[in-house]
Amino acid sequence: MPSKFCDKVYGIIKKIPPGRITTYKEVARCLNTRAYRAVGAALKANPHAPEVPCHRVVKSDGSIGGYSAKGGVKKKIMILEDEGVHVCGGRIDSFKRRFFRLGK
Repeated sequence: MPSKFCDKVYGIIKKIPPGRITTYKEVARCLNTRAYRAVGAALKANPHAPEVPCHRVVKSDGSIGGYSAKGGVKKKIMILEDEGVHVCGGRIDSFKRRFFRLGK
């Protein structure tokens, strides 16, 4: 059973529209914490994919980050590409244009 923190992370992640990405840091900022790794751990344990689109969360430098679902990072890239987010050399192409700023 997910913790309250995980549930908060999942609620925030649901707001990211297809074709857009955000970062672990941005999710943490929205939760008023600097626990970026805890956000990553919550997403790694996400039992609600793809309804909770953890594939839309990447590192702050635009690199892909991890993906614990079957197929790993290659699957994450494939899903992002299917949504129109292009990945080149392990990084999000047009990162700033694709970035989705979460509200507080």
